[in-house]
Amino acid sequence: MTIHGDHPFLPPESERSPVRRLRGRLPSPVGLWTSSYAGKRSGLTVSSMLVADGDPGVVLGLIDPDSDLWGTLRQAKTAVVSLLGGPHQQLADAFGYVAPAPGGPFRMIEWTDTEWGPAPVGVSTWAGCRLLSPDPEEIGWSLQVQLEIAHVELLPDDIPPLVHRRGRYTVPTER
Repeated sequence: MTIHGDHPFLPPESERSPVRRLRGRLPSPVGLWTSSYAGKRSGLTVSSMLVADGDPGVVLGLIDPDSDLWGTLRQAKTAVVSLLGGPHQQLADAFGYVAPAPGGPFRMIEWTDTEWGPAPVGVSTWAGCRLLSPDPEEIGWSLQVQLEIAHVELLPDDIPPLVHRRGRYTVPTER
């Protein structure tokens, strides 16, 4: 067996999508969207999202229409949107389905059940949200899911945020 320094599944540069490469150069916060319905929990790491201020505020996210999260969220009509920090890289990978999680990713940390879904214990920020439309618009290969923000938990902000850029996580340092 030979160990290579290259990524085994990375297509050659000439075959890579320029749009995906453009998106990859934009630093994005790493969020974890979770929902539960009829005793089933599901979640997905989401970095294509933004928050729109207003009354009420709204979270917009690009979600894979084939994800378990979308199926559960569509039924539950509620979700928790959490912002992950530096200590949560393995959790982000597990919910992004790029790393193993024996027993499932919900076994990796503790959770608090809320009226919006499961909220991870140990994150500095999370929002309880309601789905605005069960039939969101398709944007590219994703669904543009809009969630109305009903509740926000802002804990002491001593956890540095996790940021995704060019396929890697970074944790910005404060100056």
